[in-house]
Parts: sequence; C-alpha cells; structure tokens
Amino acid sequence: MTEKISRASGAAAVGDAGSVGAPVVVGNEPGSFARGVLAERHPALIRQVRDAFPYGRRQHEGLDALLHEITSGVVQPLAPEEHDHASWAAWGREHFGRSWYDAPFLWAESYFYRRLLGAVGYFGAGPWRGVDPFAPFKRAELRGDAVEDELRALDTLAEAPAEERATALLHASLWGNRADLGFRVSAREPEPGGAVSAGLVADDSTTLWRLLPPGTSATVAVVADNAGRELIPDLVLIDHLLEHGHAARVALHVKPCPYFVSDAMTADVVDCLRRLTGAPGDAGRIGGRLWKAMAKGSLEVRTHPFFCAPLPYEDMPEDLREEFTGAVLTILKGDLNYRRLVGDRLWSPTVPFAGRTAYFPGAVAALRTLKSDVIVGLQPAMLDALERSATAWRTSGTHALIQVRP
Repeated sequence: MTEKISRASGAAAVGDAGSVGAPVVVGNEPGSFARGVLAERHPALIRQVRDAFPYGRRQHEGLDALLHEITSGVVQPLAPEEHDHASWAAWGREHFGRSWYDAPFLWAESYFYRRLLGAVGYFGAGPWRGVDPFAPFKRAELRGDAVEDELRALDTLAEAPAEERATALLHASLWGNRADLGFRVSAREPEPGGAVSAGLVADDSTTLWRLLPPGTSATVAVVADNAGRELIPDLVLIDHLLEHGHAARVALHVKPCPYFVSDAMTADVVDCLRRLTGAPGDAGRIGGRLWKAMAKGSLEVRTHPFFCAPLPYEDMPEDLREEFTGAVLTILKGDLNYRRLVGDRLWSPTVPFAGRTAYFPGAVAALRTLKSDVIVGLQPAMLDALERSATAWRTSGTHALIQVRP
C-alpha cells in the first residue's frame, strides 16, 4: 500500500459511527451475517487454501497461527519489515490487541485477506511469492459446464435487437453467477408480483443507458468484482458498450493482489479473455474484439493499491479520484464495492442513494447482487414488501439492484 493511501484516511474513517449517524457494521452480534463470515467462512477458507496447494512447513505454520488468532486470539499487527506495515499500522491502530469481532467488519475482512496472503508467502522473497492462493478455485469455475452453457447462449442473443441485447447483457453482468440467469435474461415483461419476485429491488437502468447514448466519445470506468464466471459477463457487456458506441474507451479496474477469494486481478482478465477467444460462435468473436481492443487501447486494464485498502470510496486518494472524474460514468460491480461506495454502516434502507454517493467524482452506477446487510435507496413500498416476504433478502444473493446517481 502506498503512503498516499495511508495519508488519505486513518482508522477513524472506518471506526467512528457517530460521525455520520449510522452504526458501523461489526461482527460481535451473535447470529449476524458479519459474525458468520468471521466465525465460519474465514476459518473454512484457511483450510481450503491449505489443501489447495502443496505448501511447506512454513506456510502450514503461518496458516495454523492465523486460524488460531482469528478463532481464539486477538488482532496482531503486521511485522515491521512488511512492505505495507506503515499503512496497516495507521488503519488498525484502534483494533490491534482486541477481538477480531469488535473491529469494523470491512476492516476485519480486508485485514484477514492481507494476513492470509502473508501466511502463504505471497509478498515474501521465497518460491511462493506472487502465487495466487485462490487461483485453483477461480480456474475450476472457468472450466465448468455452466460457463460453457452461458457462452453458447450468446449465440441466441447475437441476432436480437440492440436494445434487448443491451438489457440482457446488463442483467447478466448484474447477476453474475446466478445459474438460472446468465445470458438467458431478455427484455421481457416483469414477472407477476413485480420486482420482489423477480429479485430486482431497485432498477435505474433507464438512467444508466441515458448516460451512455450511442456515438459517444467518452470513457466509461468499470470497477470489477469477481473473476471467473462473473467477470465474463462484465467483459461481454464491455464489448457491447464499445461495439455499439456507448463508450469510446473503457477502463477496467481490477485488484492489484488476491482479495476476497474471487476478486479479479489482471491475470484473471487474461484467463477470461482466453476462455472467450477459445470458444466457438459469438463468444469467440467477442473475445477476439476485446483482445484487439486491449491492443489499440480502447480497453485498458488498470489497478490501484486503494482497491485492497479497508477504506470507503469517500477516502479515495486524489489520483484515483482524477481517474473517475474523467469518466462519463463509473460502474461499480458487486457487494464489496457497494459497501465501500455507500459506507459499511447500518443505514436506514430508505436513505437516498444519491445522498450517500454525492461525494463521488462524476456519475456512478452500482450493479450489485445483495450479499450483506448494507443497503440504501429503497422506496418505502419496496422495503415493506421485502420485509413482509420473510426471506433473507439482504444476504442470500437472491435479490439485486441497479442504482445510478447521474
């Protein structure tokens, strides 16, 4: 992490609930989603990573120590010799020596992945330096039958009217790895029961397309979320934006190192492009166009250390702010980006999305499948219907939203 990021915000940015009037999400509430992630998901992930590679004694000892710490110990700081020690020392000074469950959830999750990378030697000088511990999971998904089916489904959309195709590809990017959707979504009438039964709790897609009229010479920024099966629909949507003149250039922002298991890095973009170019039919043609777009600069992959920092977008450094300022629209994909965009706090769900994102430089859109408690921008009638549905609509991944602030 760079010193520029370290100066952008201290621990107070993620720890002072009273400063903006909504409590920060933490993991110390029994039965909460955050508690389940810290107490169950993270220990299970350590075991999965341990089994996925033929690590040596040093890595095994590091993983065992981390497992003991997150389940029975207190948060420990990075060693002074670590390259990003100064940044994490500033971000975590209020949390070291305390229970992992008492730290802000966003901070605890981010720091867990930083510590996991340290345990397996990702940043070290040894032979495991730069080896993505989550690569086997990402690549297995890319080789799966579901991806094959969805790529074949692109042929069905190839002859569809541009507007219908645009809707289908936007929804495919929104839902990501929903096996029953993917590229099969089309511009059809809502299901009986409206958006609740269809799973879409907010839909500003009309505003999104209004910001991207055909024939523009503008840049669109896309901040990716997951790799593999979720990144392919993002790339296909990017191809549509370029091919139909909704953007003259797309900047695809990815993580600089492995993060949150499946988050996309440059290597994952390359894997997805190879998967597309190697496919028959329209998928292969899309892959070929994207490959050429990379070569001529109309599609550029970019990254920044801030994407792996435990901070909200409100505290983004100036150089990243300038990049987003130059885009006609920034599209933020996924749940983690949403939490960082609006703030990882227990807002009232009817707090306006525009108000929570007023700081963002330029127009911003969130495409998110709901997988955590944080949400804003719901209409009261929609919230009432969701609450009466008696489902875990906030965290189950069965609901999604498209929210846009022009």
